[in-house]
Amino acid sequence: MEHWCEDWMSNLPEELLDVPLTHLAIPGSHDTMSYCLDITSPLDRCIEDQLSMGIRYFDLRVAHKPGDSSSELYFTHILYTHVTVLDTLWSVASWLEAHPKEVVILACRHFEGLSDALHHFFICNLKKIFGSKLCLRQEADWTLRRLWSSGRQVLLSYDADVASRHAELLPGIPYWWANQRTARAAINFLEWNKQLGRPEGFFVAGLNLTAYRKYIITNPKESLRTLTLGQWQSLSEWVKEQTPGSDPCSLNIIAGDFVGPLPLCPLVVGLNGKLLTDKKRSAENGC
Repeated sequence: MEHWCEDWMSNLPEELLDVPLTHLAIPGSHDTMSYCLDITSPLDRCIEDQLSMGIRYFDLRVAHKPGDSSSELYFTHILYTHVTVLDTLWSVASWLEAHPKEVVILACRHFEGLSDALHHFFICNLKKIFGSKLCLRQEADWTLRRLWSSGRQVLLSYDADVASRHAELLPGIPYWWANQRTARAAINFLEWNKQLGRPEGFFVAGLNLTAYRKYIITNPKESLRTLTLGQWQSLSEWVKEQTPGSDPCSLNIIAGDFVGPLPLCPLVVGLNGKLLTDKKRSAENGC
């Protein structure tokens, strides 16, 4: 792990503190809590470890188990996690207390099995957990300098209609998901989306590959992990060519799977240096 990534936002050059977060390159974790679907996983450290690696966007798929009479919520990806959603988010709040200049984007979605009452229960608890750290939707000019001055650290995306009723909740964040098995096919999909122009606000370019059931059956030694690790070279070379900023073909959040063994964070954070180069060139040209 690159230890400088733990506080990469607080260590950005002064020139980038007034750049909108939607124009920065931000590393993200796809289907974040799927690591906790394996009972052998370090369940109590998963999200804190990703935070310390430098991940600042989290894809959180929230669910309520069928037939469960309690209000407990879990993360899901076909299976359910052992850790609960609220316990995990309390750990995020605790980490943020120790890193007051780091800002996270939590994308809550999926919401399998959530009734209106459970949505209300969940949102009330989100406000309780993060309190004044939550950014307000109407304060849309999110730069690090402005967020630091207000003490806000959490941008909370809630991909459900109920989000419009709460000033603390942002709408769903677009996610470019290729649903492809090979790096080349995924890259082609991402390049096609780039040509259509960047969305307004935050958006995610997903580096995640898809391990189709038929492929895994015919290639029993393969898994999504081996597939991703084996094609990381191609994916990483593509990332190195990308540029953050406001241009139509620029990128914002870049998310991947297996962010622990792969050096996604230093690669993505390093792209922000291109913004410094652009600023210097503009100054030299008198723009």
